[in-house]
Amino acid sequence: MGTSLFSIQTQNFNNELCNLSTISELPKGKVTLKVYKSFHTDSTLGTANLSSSSTSLNEGTSGSPTRQLPQPFVIPSFSFDVELKLKQGNEACHKDGTLLDPSKDMKSDILDKLAEAIYVHNPYPRPEEYDRVAQALINKHPCLREPGSVHGWYCWKFSLKFKMGNFRQKLRVASCSELKVNSRTTGPAGSKRLKRAKKSEVNFVPDFAEGKTESNLEMDRSAMAIEMTKRKVDRQQTDDMMNNTFPLRRKEIVEPLVAEVKERWPALFSERQIEAEFARITSVDLKGSLCAGIDQYLVRFLELYKAKSGIMRLTRLTRQLDDDSSTQRKVHVLLLGLPLFLKEDPSCFFKTVEPTDDEDVFTKGMKVGIVMVKDGEDRIDVAVVLEEAVILCGLNNIQSAVAMLMGLLFALNIDYPKELRYTFEFIQKVLMNIGGRQCSSLVHGVRTCLLRKTM
Repeated sequence: MGTSLFSIQTQNFNNELCNLSTISELPKGKVTLKVYKSFHTDSTLGTANLSSSSTSLNEGTSGSPTRQLPQPFVIPSFSFDVELKLKQGNEACHKDGTLLDPSKDMKSDILDKLAEAIYVHNPYPRPEEYDRVAQALINKHPCLREPGSVHGWYCWKFSLKFKMGNFRQKLRVASCSELKVNSRTTGPAGSKRLKRAKKSEVNFVPDFAEGKTESNLEMDRSAMAIEMTKRKVDRQQTDDMMNNTFPLRRKEIVEPLVAEVKERWPALFSERQIEAEFARITSVDLKGSLCAGIDQYLVRFLELYKAKSGIMRLTRLTRQLDDDSSTQRKVHVLLLGLPLFLKEDPSCFFKTVEPTDDEDVFTKGMKVGIVMVKDGEDRIDVAVVLEEAVILCGLNNIQSAVAMLMGLLFALNIDYPKELRYTFEFIQKVLMNIGGRQCSSLVHGVRTCLLRKTM
């Protein structure tokens, strides 16, 4: 919202500037008019909304790494003197094959710039990513090849690994949130368990926004908790406060119990906020991405299911389509059959219960899962279970339940269960297309088989 402020300079006021609200107040004599534009924002209107935060997440700044190194990796520019020496070295290398012997300072400058460029995308690169960066360096500057090395970049790779460790330590000392969380030690022997992005999160542990502190964000959290106790909750105000308190919430959600998070952040446990939190973390539409993946692979998947005649439980699932071939039933069969197709046991993941069954009984031993409540042949409810407790209920179908479960696993930083690691990996990397560049051989093989008929 903008307002105009008029300033005049006249001899009647000793040539001093005076503020006016309307032009009619100007004196009839000769004056100098200057117009200034001033802007102010109301505190309720100035809060960031989800769409703006999603845009900033997609930009990938040093505070919000994008988690995957681009292919090919772009080598940054170095300092002027280093670039000059590299230019001369590359010319000599092309002319007669002479290799450059970089000085200690030159090598340090190269590694520093590479570490900064790597961190923008991933603070904890994988071994193969170090390989790609070292190879890209040699491809751009062949004079830096190592004599006697098979690929010419073996030592550069290990120098980069050490440099990244030193670089992370510097940022940790500078209180970079995502790295500082890994300075804590756990266990009696002081062993460390690194808290790092594992599911291609864009914003894992973001820093506080400028002007925000833990104390004033804690005030917002308390106000939001009170708001959630009201019969009629102000959804817009809750959305704004959830967005503003996102950095505080991510610092807390490292590995707490779900019950503790629910007590402190009750607003998080609704479909609306789970979708919003997922978008803050990944910059991806939760339900939209899953729906798009299912639409793309649905027909081909069912063909593969029917071809697996040796898996009796999968065959019984596909036979349901003989009586009901609706799209909703097909999606139901696809999701329920996915663990079976990937040769995993879904017995502790998908459960069907009666309305009269005791919740404490059917959730026992269920760390992560989905429960379908049926009264005879009619499904009356679908619920999400985490840590042996029903976290979210009243869902329409299996697809919505799977989407909400994925959103909660990201929002609460919960690892995928080991017994269903391929199922969740497939949902994330193939159906939702998040971090799909790197996947296990099993998931990659299934995706390749699907694409042969869907492309």
